[in-house]
Amino acid sequence: MVTVQTRQTTSVAFARGPVVAIAGLAGLALLLTSGRYAGGFDELYFLVAGRDHLSWGYFDQPPLIPALAAAMDRLAPGSLVVLRLPMTLAAAAGVAVTALIAREFGGGRGAQAMAAACYATSGIVIVSHWIGTYVLDPFLWTVVAWLLVRWTRTRRDGLLVWAGVVTAVSLETKFLIPALWAAVLLAALVVGPRDLLRRPKLWLGAAIAVVVTVPTLVWQAANGWPYTHMSEVVAAEFPGYGPWVRDGLLGAGIGVGVVALLYGVWRLLRSAELRPYRYLGVALILVALAVVATQGRSYYLMGCYAVPFAAAATELTRRNLAGWWKAVAWPAFVLSAVVTLVALPVWPASARTSFGPFSLGSAFAQGELPQQDLAKVIGQTYAALPPAVRARTAVYSEIYPFAAVTEFYGAPYGIHTVYSGHRAYWYFGPPPDSADAVLFAGFDPGLLRPYFAHETQVVDGLLWEYDGRNAPWAQIWPALKRQ
Repeated sequence: MVTVQTRQTTSVAFARGPVVAIAGLAGLALLLTSGRYAGGFDELYFLVAGRDHLSWGYFDQPPLIPALAAAMDRLAPGSLVVLRLPMTLAAAAGVAVTALIAREFGGGRGAQAMAAACYATSGIVIVSHWIGTYVLDPFLWTVVAWLLVRWTRTRRDGLLVWAGVVTAVSLETKFLIPALWAAVLLAALVVGPRDLLRRPKLWLGAAIAVVVTVPTLVWQAANGWPYTHMSEVVAAEFPGYGPWVRDGLLGAGIGVGVVALLYGVWRLLRSAELRPYRYLGVALILVALAVVATQGRSYYLMGCYAVPFAAAATELTRRNLAGWWKAVAWPAFVLSAVVTLVALPVWPASARTSFGPFSLGSAFAQGELPQQDLAKVIGQTYAALPPAVRARTAVYSEIYPFAAVTEFYGAPYGIHTVYSGHRAYWYFGPPPDSADAVLFAGFDPGLLRPYFAHETQVVDGLLWEYDGRNAPWAQIWPALKRQ
């Protein structure tokens, strides 16, 4: 059995000044740019889901982000700055928590500032300009990591209960954090501290996380566990490992972040001073292997960056590399900060937003389409229908991004509800039986063709009208379900 020596107290002060400055600058950059670009289709999807279809669960996620998006929109309707404010705060807080991890490792003022700068110039901050599960969850993982590091040093078991509480919140955001805990417990069992698994408060924290998650699990069970199909969806959307490795490394930050990530993991495994925390280095490797093996998205690992960042910063400063620090580190951080700022999408809100590799014909070249223009095309077509026809026509989208955009921007044209069989939209339900005609937005007109007597193309490669429904929606709807 490995015996782990821990310190009960630390005389290292929190580097409040530089850490708060770095966190503040990161938050300010996000705050100043968060109102300058259009809502992403995922953001609008979250907002529509939470505002109009609030539920304990969805096909592709737990309920927290849709509920949060709806709450922020009610607080300040239509404000992108307010909608994205929780993510701005989470990014800034993540900077500070990373510095606190460096402090737990024994890192002084320079190490804490360096760790904070690594986080602030990483891809975590870049993606934090949107509200999304992939933004909040890395912050929650970072907090759990800090609580584990602090427990390892102090053996204050109450920290494990708080780790369970944070895990409960994470499970309402994404269902990924059990992979982190499985890796942590396996690593602790192999390399120590094995007494982690014997702590009653660890399992009390786990019980809290399970109890809080029960309503979401009940929803999943009642709907056939749809979230279990997300691995197939992700693998189909992001095939191959080359882009995954590239994006996974670059997500840590251009230059400094990649070096800090790799060096930090190595020092967690090899450093005598960090030996009590070696299990966390092993756990992070296990998580990375699991994500690769399941073809998960590279940004799933963003929650693992803080501990290596803190370890790298602590080890570098511990080795009295003051000359290297002044000559190389700060210029490199300045360059990384510039890259991060450039990477933030600061174009105006009316600019084009990519919808991926979808071809929409000659009217919408290169697979890019202004969101408001998409809603305008669909909305004007719908509004131009004769009133009697419009009253019995449902708007249907082949994919959830188009459905969310049209529903969000469609109100001026009289569109208040959009239907789709894609992802969570299928669970929102079919059109009413009074709708025996459909205005279809998508790519495959054959999707609805079998269920209608008449088909008319309205916009080449984008819009079709269908009329003369030949079966009840209750019979058609199961056949339209798509992942």
